[in-house]
This record gives sequence, structure tokens and C-alpha cells, in this order.
Amino acid sequence: MTENNPSPIPPVELRTPRKSEREEMLAGKLYDVSDPELVALRDRSADLCSRFNALPRGARAERAAVLDELLPGHGEDLDVLGPVFFDYGCHTTIGDRVFANFNFTVLDCAPVTIGDDVLFGPNVSLLPPMHPLRFEDRNVRRRPDGSSYDYEYGRPIVIGSNCWFGGSVTVLGGVTIGEGCVIGAGAVVTHDIPPHTVAVGNPARVLREITEADASALQEYAR
Repeated sequence: MTENNPSPIPPVELRTPRKSEREEMLAGKLYDVSDPELVALRDRSADLCSRFNALPRGARAERAAVLDELLPGHGEDLDVLGPVFFDYGCHTTIGDRVFANFNFTVLDCAPVTIGDDVLFGPNVSLLPPMHPLRFEDRNVRRRPDGSSYDYEYGRPIVIGSNCWFGGSVTVLGGVTIGEGCVIGAGAVVTHDIPPHTVAVGNPARVLREITEADASALQEYAR
């Protein structure tokens, strides 16, 4: 509707009865971002990210200890260069031998699942958050006490094992990327990507399948 012809539908309100806002959030329901439990979890994650990002690369034991707190669901041999930015951290599950280059960003208001042996180039962002399309539903509001709030929802992201993400890839919520994929630099992934394929572009599209013919591509470097 235009400004001169406003929508007759009032702004959306949360349904009742409800579970906790965290449970509603993880279930993909509309939730109140200002909920005290969620604010506390985000503050904790921000503090841990800041601690990790401030540590020198040589402080390996200290960096590993911070990652253990930030990402309790990570597997063995996690290698993160930093800086990193997680909304919650505790809603992200990471497999074994995962590598993340500079500026790895995960806004895990919905579950993010990453398989084994995944490589993330610099500036990769995994973005589950969603906002209502109508501004009437999306805009920040005021409570009677003057505090502000807004409603969001999230969609999970699933990344299979043995994937490689080029620099500055963005993955949006609701996407599943199959095992063994290569996502080209700068791609914006808005839909599922089938296993063992190369995807590029904005929005990302499947360029081709990865086959046995690719096994010999760089063999001269091994001689």
C-alpha cells in the first residue's frame, strides 16, 4: 500500500500462549529480539568474540579456550583466524577440521549446522535472520514504559561436509548446501545447492557438477 493509502491490516503481534522467546526463535517463529534472555546471550557472545579477536595469533591455548566457550558445539581441530562475529555461538554446530578465514560472521538466531572439512574464505557471512517484508510489521516499536522492541524470525542453514567457500560469500537463511560443493567468491546463496557442484553469482546458480575429471587439474604441482 502507498503512504496515501495505508494498509488496513494492523501491525503483526506475537501469538499467545507462547514458549520462551528463545524456544520460539529456534523454532523459526516470530520472536521479540529485546527479550532479556536473548539480550544476555548476545552480550555474552559479543564479549567472547571481542576477547578472541583481541588475542594474538600465538596465544593458541587462550584462543582455543575462548572458542570452546563461544562454540560449545564445535568438533576437533577448529582453525579460526579471526576476527569472528557470532550472534549467539551456542546455536551453531561445527564439525571436525573446519577452517574459517578473516571476518567470519554467523548470525545464528536459527540453528546453523556445518559439516566436517569445510573451508571458509575471508568475509564469509551466514545469515539466518529474516525480517517481515511490510514495514508496519518490521519497524521498531515502543512499549508503554518507553522501551523499544521489534519482531524477527530466522531460518536454519545447513552446510554439508567437504565444502569450500570463496571470499565474501553470503548464505541466507533457509538454505541447505550439499556435501562437496564449491561456492565461488562473492556468491549470494539464496536457494539450496545440490551436492558436488560449483555455484557462483548473485543469486548463486549451479555452474556445473564436480566430477572425476577435476582430479587431474592441479597434478603438475605435485610432481
